[in-house]
Amino acid sequence: MTLDAQAREVTGAVLAWCAPQLRDLPWRRTRDPWAVLVSEVMLQQTQVARVLPRWFEFLDTYPTPEACAAAPLGDVLRQWQGLGYPRRARNLHATAQRVTEVGGFPTTLDGLLALPGIGPYTARALLAFAFEADVAVVDTNIARVLARLLGRRLTSRQVQAAADELVPTGDGWVWNQALMDLGAVLCRPVPRCCECPLVAMCAYAGIGDDPAVGSASVSVRQAPYEGSDRQARGRLLAALGRGPISTSSVAEVMHRTPAAAQVLVDALGAEGRVTCTAGTLPLPG
Repeated sequence: MTLDAQAREVTGAVLAWCAPQLRDLPWRRTRDPWAVLVSEVMLQQTQVARVLPRWFEFLDTYPTPEACAAAPLGDVLRQWQGLGYPRRARNLHATAQRVTEVGGFPTTLDGLLALPGIGPYTARALLAFAFEADVAVVDTNIARVLARLLGRRLTSRQVQAAADELVPTGDGWVWNQALMDLGAVLCRPVPRCCECPLVAMCAYAGIGDDPAVGSASVSVRQAPYEGSDRQARGRLLAALGRGPISTSSVAEVMHRTPAAAQVLVDALGAEGRVTCTAGTLPLPG
């Protein structure tokens, strides 16, 4: 099939199935671009269940970009502790500073892409979910649905083009949410094809090799966290969240050899997430 020929049938089937039963997620009840951005950044590689309480906590502390911009980076990193990938918090802090400088969020794709740490997905998510623009968002769930629907592995350009074709005029917000939910609830890595409203139109339909495997934007299972460098960095940042530590204790905190710990600390320093002063390692001020 071609999406161009059956786009209306596809969108109609998905909206009829999903729009009445969209997952009740708190960031879906707001159009505040700051609140939407915080949710999108938190949800990158972090499960919804973990994000839910932390989204409220973060916005209670930093309800506006101005409030976040005024806070020291170290405070923002402490607030982020436990969510993983602290680079996201650093970028969020930098974006808050930039938005504060220019007096608000840009409302164009190019303007949003110019913000620190904002890539194509997050920029489009802001346009669709905060500004209700008719743009296509492609996350791992949507990419998986489209690869299976078309029955082939897709490049980044192809998956975005396929998503763009499907956005119904005037319904970009609900359409993107519905397609995400379809991927999150039914078209999962192990799909529930018999319940899917697109099964009759789907080139894959659960039979044969899965075209989503290896398709662009479809995430793969991460390496185990236990024993990883991510875990070692997390241990260090958690310790720093309680206060500065001596450089001589870093290897013990990270459960690494001194040489391996130094490599990780150097990388964190290059990213601006830790500083080293006179034998002491604190979070940035």
